Amino acid sequence: MSSSVDTGADRPADSTGSGPGPSDPVPIGMDAPIFEVMASMRAMRRIRPDPVPESILRQLIEAARWAPSASHLQRYAFVVVTDRDQIAKIATIWQAVVDMYLATFAQRPNDFDRDQYRRTVDAVNYQASHFAELPAVIVACYDFGSYPSDVRKRMLRRPDAFRRFGLRRSMAMLRTSGTFSNRSEAASIYPAVQNLLLAARSLGLAANITTWHLMAEAELKRVLGIPGKVHTYAVIPVGWPMGTFGPVRREPIDGMIHIDRW
Repeated sequence: MSSSVDTGADRPADSTGSGPGPSDPVPIGMDAPIFEVMASMRAMRRIRPDPVPESILRQLIEAARWAPSASHLQRYAFVVVTDRDQIAKIATIWQAVVDMYLATFAQRPNDFDRDQYRRTVDAVNYQASHFAELPAVIVACYDFGSYPSDVRKRMLRRPDAFRRFGLRRSMAMLRTSGTFSNRSEAASIYPAVQNLLLAARSLGLAANITTWHLMAEAELKRVLGIPGKVHTYAVIPVGWPMGTFGPVRREPIDGMIHIDRW
């Protein structure tokens, strides 16, 4: 379970009022330069309580729906929460999962010194303690519906496909069918989440993706009335930043690239 981690992303700034602050190093708006947007898309956890217009929140979902999905099913759904009482209920859950995460899962990245890691933890704790003040929270969901069972029925009607595929491959595929379905569903929603984050950054909004809620997913789903069969994949706080955007911190690509084989 992870969340974007960037040191220095949430240092307080002096800008006040609604809308983006004056210190953004990247031109923002519909024509924002995509590579500069990606290179400065820090996880912003200190967010002002100023409301985000509904029209802008709809723009974020519009960007999300442009992402690809398995078999073009487009079964994603987004719960956009702006009601203060609802956000306060989520805040109680959020504080519990953050406390659990920091006590168990969290560890200092190799390229962070102690001060950098402390600033990141401070930002995480700040968001948890001010969660009820967030102007908007978006929960990204996906539900394959009947698609997996429909595929299984088609398989039963097509034994010739298994013969062509081969016994060893067929057995391996059947053993990993659950993994195949789970990863296909995740692959259908996370591109949409990334589109949403890029759109938010392009419009000067602070946002960050986290999956920590999965430690208490059933409780979150009860609060939001999400059906049991629907899977939640990310909780995304959204609002105007208190801090400043800047270059993201990542490992060099040379250590990530494998040419022709691992």
